[in-house]
Amino acid sequence: MPDKYSIDSHKLILHPTRVADWLRAKDKNDWELLKKIYPIYVEISPFGGCNHRCTFCALDYMGYKNISLEYETLKNTITNMGENGVKSVMFAGEGEPLLFKNLDKICEHASKVGVDTAITTNFVPLKKQNIELLMENCSWIKVSLNAGSAENYAQVHRAKARDFDTVISNLKTAIAHKRANNLKCTLGAQMVLLPDNMHEAETLAKICKDIGLDYLVIKPYSQHLSSITTKYESVDYTKMFDLEKKLAKYNTNSFQVVFRANTMQKFVTKKQPYTKCHSTPFFWGYIAADGKVFGCSAYLGKDEFCYGNIYDNSFNEIWESDERKKSYEFVRDKLDIKDCRINCRMDEVNRYLFRLSEPQDHDNFI
Repeated sequence: MPDKYSIDSHKLILHPTRVADWLRAKDKNDWELLKKIYPIYVEISPFGGCNHRCTFCALDYMGYKNISLEYETLKNTITNMGENGVKSVMFAGEGEPLLFKNLDKICEHASKVGVDTAITTNFVPLKKQNIELLMENCSWIKVSLNAGSAENYAQVHRAKARDFDTVISNLKTAIAHKRANNLKCTLGAQMVLLPDNMHEAETLAKICKDIGLDYLVIKPYSQHLSSITTKYESVDYTKMFDLEKKLAKYNTNSFQVVFRANTMQKFVTKKQPYTKCHSTPFFWGYIAADGKVFGCSAYLGKDEFCYGNIYDNSFNEIWESDERKKSYEFVRDKLDIKDCRINCRMDEVNRYLFRLSEPQDHDNFI
């Protein structure tokens, strides 16, 4: 069954104008042109703390600090981003985004200024009174749901077992609201496939299908460069490929299991086909809970990838700053991608951009 959401691929090919602008500026090596290439997508961490301590958490090294972006600053930043060509933001990051007060109003504001929004969340802190605005304004909400039972959920999420039932209840409420109001917000769940939960993948697929979710993503774990946890750094996904066929039986016209086999296969080769990271610092960005703007979430906290802070400057001032130019030059001239995170978020995008940057014989015979 085709991956209708292109979760296991990329969608940069749907933004040819932005790519053409980048390619033209890159070929000229003209920073005055390059600095105007704004990200299509930005991940924002509105809150640094989290109510869970998942065993696989990539950003555990950030410390789960209970800091929050200031509401008006975030609101103004999103307005400025929209004015400069940013098309979407996903609220996720180093903490649980639903712990941010008035996230529903932020999503409503983003819609008004032409920026699409999405949320990746454990969905436990959802307040029923926030569902209406969230679902009316979000393009999609994806719930981190890494088990098919309360017992296993408590172990993997390192949370209270009753949180599992809370999540299922919140999902049912959200689905009912979506159907009653004929809303377009896509509701999905995601399981990071681990030796600790693989035996419950089918159980979770059945639950997600039965309650009326649009999809369930089964994705591999990826070791973050700075993570404290290393428990799963040697997971062998070749032993789990057979799950794809078992899970396919749950697919229907209204529900899909997106088994990320393409991504899992990359852990077998463990080698990128490209030699440079072309996506950084251009097509995406990250705003941390302390307001710092980074070009790559694999290097959060690294000065070489930090361009400024939204408390000090507007987003466009940060994006066109000398600090971003320095980062661009560092990535271009010094970054050794052999040290980068395997299967980073921009891996598929980098494969595409590298191919564009390296013309081959017969390309003109379309």
